[in-house]
Amino acid sequence: MKRRKKMGADYVAPSPFSVKAALTKGDVFTKLSAVIFGLGNIVRKQYVKGVALLALEIAFIVFMITNGASYLGKLPSLGTQKQGKQLVDGFWVYTAGDNSVVILLYGVCTLVVCVLFVYLWTISLKASYKAECLMRKDGKAPNLSDDLRELTDQKVNQLLMFLPTLGILVFTVLPLIFMISMAFTSYDHKNLTLFDWVGFKNFAEVFSNKGGTVNAGLFMSVLVWTLVWAFFATFLNFFLGMFFAMIINRKTTKFKGFWRACFSMSIAVPQFVSLLVMRTMLQPTGAINRLLMEWGWIDTALPFFTNATWARVTVIIINLWVGIPYTIMQITGILQNIPADLYEAAKIDGANWWQIFTKITMPYIIFVLTPYLITTFTGNVNNFNVIYLLSAGNPTPVGASAGKTDLLITWLYKLTVDKNDYNLGAVIGIMTFIVLAVVSLITYRNSGSYKNEEAFR
Repeated sequence: MKRRKKMGADYVAPSPFSVKAALTKGDVFTKLSAVIFGLGNIVRKQYVKGVALLALEIAFIVFMITNGASYLGKLPSLGTQKQGKQLVDGFWVYTAGDNSVVILLYGVCTLVVCVLFVYLWTISLKASYKAECLMRKDGKAPNLSDDLRELTDQKVNQLLMFLPTLGILVFTVLPLIFMISMAFTSYDHKNLTLFDWVGFKNFAEVFSNKGGTVNAGLFMSVLVWTLVWAFFATFLNFFLGMFFAMIINRKTTKFKGFWRACFSMSIAVPQFVSLLVMRTMLQPTGAINRLLMEWGWIDTALPFFTNATWARVTVIIINLWVGIPYTIMQITGILQNIPADLYEAAKIDGANWWQIFTKITMPYIIFVLTPYLITTFTGNVNNFNVIYLLSAGNPTPVGASAGKTDLLITWLYKLTVDKNDYNLGAVIGIMTFIVLAVVSLITYRNSGSYKNEEAFR
């Protein structure tokens, strides 16, 4: 009742065809569908659905007998047999050992398949109980054409969302589970083939103050810089882009198309090319330092990427040049869709330009762009291209695994690709995910875009 009152017209009652109802109120064929998938549907002449459910059950059983049980059996140990060699006819012949990465990957996939099988079990029960209830009510269960008609009409949302959901499961959820699992192993540069479960040892190392290449002090330094970078990279782009968009959108501004085309051209140039060119130009012997020294403005090269403060300011400024054109395009479309009646009514009431901006323009832009800003903030936390192509995380103190401009994502890259410490990289990846999830959810749930999705307030 509370949910019904809260949601109002959007409230959808739960389906009466639940697993509990099927097990308590269903007939013998419905209950047997918990063991023989699709039996209740086959009995009620829903042959295609019943055979499909039964085929999936048989496929799962065959998979578990042939490979799945073996994968699950090796998962607790992650393999024990090392690569060996033996002398055969005077030649050393190497025998392959266990590969913990493969065992972990296949084990995780098997666990996911088992979870999907449990979900399939609930589908079998619900489908059988639904067929039983409809047959008792209408005298027959829906046939294949009825199910297809319902799937393309009442349940078209499920049909359209099937492939995207499957893609998220395969390309996002499964790798995420694999990465989380890796954080609890000893998979590092010393154990690239065989490794074992170590529990929370890697988390203790990351959050300890014992020194080393990865420690709590370095993690907090990189985390703070990541959040500072994401904040400035997001909101400086937003406010400066809004400023330029409003100037171009003014009635007195001439050649609007020309100015918008100029900003759009920077979008057309691949970031890979433009950022590498800027990196070369800002080197101590690059074009900018050479020109400034020839003009007599400086005596020594400016430390664009050799001083921590200079490097951080440099990457933020160059990111403005990269990101402002996107913001201009976004806000230009919004400005052109704000009802002119609002501005005319405000002017009639005697509002000045600042009041019009703060009471009409800015709230409208924020309402529309809040999801975009959250997405941009998330993207900047994971903005690998700008940081790695410009500064490569430099300057880097001697012996440190992260530089002064490294983000969590570039630090993760260095720990995994450069140092082969995949377990520590997985811990950093988990921490990055937690930070982004907390910030994004709290921000979005407190925004007007979430609280009032149907209208602008």
